[in-house]
Amino acid sequence: MKNPAIWRVVVLACMAIACLSLHAQPGVTSTEIVIGSCSAIDGPARQLGLQMVLGASAYIDMINEQGGVNGRKIRLVPFDDGYDPERAPACFARLQKEGIFAAAFFVGTPTAARYIPLAESSKTPLVGLFTGAQILYEPFHHYVLNVRASYYDETREQVDNLWSLGMKKIAVIYPNDAFGSTVLEGVRLALKKHGSEPVAVGVYPRNTVEIERAMSAVRGSNPDAVILVGPYTPVAAVVRTAHHDKWTPQFLTVSFVGTDEFIHEAGDDAEGTIITQVVPPYFSTDLPTVALYRRESIKHFSNSKPGFVSLEGFVDAMVLVEGLKRAGRDLTREKFITALESIHGFDAGLGPRLKVNFSSTNHKGFQNVYATMVRNGVAVPITDWGQVKRSH
Repeated sequence: MKNPAIWRVVVLACMAIACLSLHAQPGVTSTEIVIGSCSAIDGPARQLGLQMVLGASAYIDMINEQGGVNGRKIRLVPFDDGYDPERAPACFARLQKEGIFAAAFFVGTPTAARYIPLAESSKTPLVGLFTGAQILYEPFHHYVLNVRASYYDETREQVDNLWSLGMKKIAVIYPNDAFGSTVLEGVRLALKKHGSEPVAVGVYPRNTVEIERAMSAVRGSNPDAVILVGPYTPVAAVVRTAHHDKWTPQFLTVSFVGTDEFIHEAGDDAEGTIITQVVPPYFSTDLPTVALYRRESIKHFSNSKPGFVSLEGFVDAMVLVEGLKRAGRDLTREKFITALESIHGFDAGLGPRLKVNFSSTNHKGFQNVYATMVRNGVAVPITDWGQVKRSH
């Protein structure tokens, strides 16, 4: 272009358009990125939401102390949905009113079932949910990326190892909600591979401890093992009641239970329960990210106790921040999604079994799980499943 004056006008116009494009992004200013959360901060599963947000906040606070991401600090805006799907739309609407850039650190399958279509329709990235339900992955959702392994991964780990021990009569007790249904389906698929199916199932009302009828439906089949589905309160009620009645099959449950809260509520009756985990034990400080989590949690929340749930929140925040870093200064929601999808073989400091792998067709970060058993009030890794049979 020969005319310098016209060239300057064109350049300034392009800069103005770029600025307008940036300012059009919700939750992004020159100094701040707003991330919103809807989780169970109150109600029967409140410790799950509180711990998820605490762990995420510890990582975000650390990043902000270091100057933020590409010159912007992150502000986390958490709201309560009570682990109640009926409250989910209002909570998500509140996040939109806050003008968030992305959502993260949600809790639960029944609530996720409501949030997924809301995230997709509003084109709001949703990253890191405390659930491993298949609804997150099937069908594929462009704006939803989860870090943890799935419930199908957890139930496959449980069933395959029980089967190898000769524990083939496997029953399920589950709540009548989307969470219970997806774990039950995972057990069925895992057993189908062995040419089998659950010997019995018992269902109880969600968010209650009305577990007696479900237990009766299962006990008569004399199962070798019972997979318990639910948050910590009803699962603790099952093992307490069973042990009081001298009923002692091998009990198992999945990560959503909230391991530390379950152990606290069940007390001595938690002993011997197998719990699959989607992050390493929080006392594995030989792993860099676990050591970092322990240090930063105490630094920013001095009264907090380490746990599996808050460690997961910490890891979810790490992945979210990695996506923001890769998206660059000219941040948009689509660049953020593309940046997350570029994470392949990312070493999250959690050992070789847990590396983050996303792609444009895969939005599940981890594929592997850890099996633990409650011993002396602590969920310790199972290094030899043969010990399970010998101790049963």
